[in-house]
Amino acid sequence: MPPVKRVLRAGVLGTATALAGLLTLAGCDAGQDTSASPKSPSEPSKAPTASPTPSGTTADPSAPVEAASTSPKPTPRRGRTSTAVTLPPLHAGFDYQIGGAYPPAAGVRVVSRDRASSPAPGLYNICYVNAFQAQPEERGQWPADLLLRDAHGKVVVDEDWNEALLDIRTPAKRRRVAARVDRWIDDCATKGFDAIEPDNYDSYTRSRKLLTPDDATAFITLLSRHAHARHLAIGQKNTVELAGLRSRTGLDFAVAEECGEYDECGEYAKAFHDRVVVIEYTDSGLRKARSAFGDRLSIVRRDVLVSTPGSADYVRRTR
Repeated sequence: MPPVKRVLRAGVLGTATALAGLLTLAGCDAGQDTSASPKSPSEPSKAPTASPTPSGTTADPSAPVEAASTSPKPTPRRGRTSTAVTLPPLHAGFDYQIGGAYPPAAGVRVVSRDRASSPAPGLYNICYVNAFQAQPEERGQWPADLLLRDAHGKVVVDEDWNEALLDIRTPAKRRRVAARVDRWIDDCATKGFDAIEPDNYDSYTRSRKLLTPDDATAFITLLSRHAHARHLAIGQKNTVELAGLRSRTGLDFAVAEECGEYDECGEYAKAFHDRVVVIEYTDSGLRKARSAFGDRLSIVRRDVLVSTPGSADYVRRTR
């Protein structure tokens, strides 16, 4: 599995141009598309500012209700669907293990792991999936017409990670891409994860203007519906400029990389009522996040490669 996807980033894109179309977004995939849906090959798994909500209160009427489980339970919250999910606990010990699973340290209650891994027993487990881009070793498993291409037919690639962007520009293509990601979500549910973390929500910012925020929100809404149908919560990965749309997209919490470093934690905290897990990759970012939100959000300092203990690169700190 490659390291995290964040460090070379586009920055906050909250411009009127980027968001104007989203204000009229409705019925995300109601449009028609006549593109064919070839049979997909099998896909083996791969390794890769509001106040906090008091316990026992209903903070967000758009979120689904909590289900019974053996994992640590946050406060139930009701929404417009009867589908039950478990939301991550507020201000809990957190570890980001998408680079490889290992026994969590004492005090950890929430852990994120790659979809190829198994959940950590007794903890709240988030399942990482790369939903908007194809990792290099999996590019050949995607139908050619589901890889985003420019006007010359060349595949558009996230150069930082050598990952092809997926083409989610039409309702039919969104459904086809979602059907494949949904199988990964199903695997996460079967393994016993509590939530999913679909990465690269912000891939439209790297698409040479071929993808739009509307495309991204329409696609992630499909993933949210399927995750909730499988009784999984779903987290917004980065993309702070779209955090205000979380009730429309069905997202339940946020996974925010370097929000301390880039002064974005407050926006996530407001949108998700402090239900935010934060990963910082520098000591300065950790200090800033803890200084402003250390008593409200779940914060950890990791190394950029999210490596495992025993590696020369391994770093994990909470203070």
